[in-house]
Amino acid sequence: MMQWALLGLAVLFVIVAYIVIQGTRAALAWRKAAESGDAKVIRDILEDALNGWRSVKRPGTIPVEVWRGLQSAQAVDAGPGFVRVSCQAEGEYRQVDGRWQEIRNPLQEGFGVTAKAAEMLFYELGHLRPRRVQIDVYTSFREADAPPQLVCILSTDATREAARRVDWDEWTAEEIVDGLGGRYRLGDGGRPLPVEVAAPSQAAAPGGARAAAQP
Repeated sequence: MMQWALLGLAVLFVIVAYIVIQGTRAALAWRKAAESGDAKVIRDILEDALNGWRSVKRPGTIPVEVWRGLQSAQAVDAGPGFVRVSCQAEGEYRQVDGRWQEIRNPLQEGFGVTAKAAEMLFYELGHLRPRRVQIDVYTSFREADAPPQLVCILSTDATREAARRVDWDEWTAEEIVDGLGGRYRLGDGGRPLPVEVAAPSQAAAPGGARAAAQP
């Protein structure tokens, strides 16, 4: 009886070892393909990460509005050394004396979403270490007699070198975005204005312009 038990344990050990070895080989192959610039593999890694953000419970250290923006992230582009995503930010309202007042505008929320998304994309993609990350934040704009449309109000095209200079623990979200080269425009009263975004170019250097205030 003891011999059969030992044999069963030995067989179980072999099966578990085989599964672990196969998983390790697959992970190494995945990482090697990403490092070699396989666009499909890079896109798959990005999509898996974004799906993970949408399926897990919000970590207690991340504010609700930031996590909501992260869960809205969609893959836009991916290729050798870079990934690009878009997110949404809608601001926050609260009832004060019976009236709804905006306490955080979409750009302020976008700073938080961009800062956290950049940190996660640079350091938490597992088998991928992108050299460039582009994050575009969109919000709803409404004009008279026209349906609402999503427009980009914050675009950040950052390099890993810029990310290394960021103090992720001490800087505010706005300071992090500025340090990464975020682009945004401000109108009257500090309201965010649309910014133009283009498809990422491997040959182009990422922008480093700070905010430009509208007169």
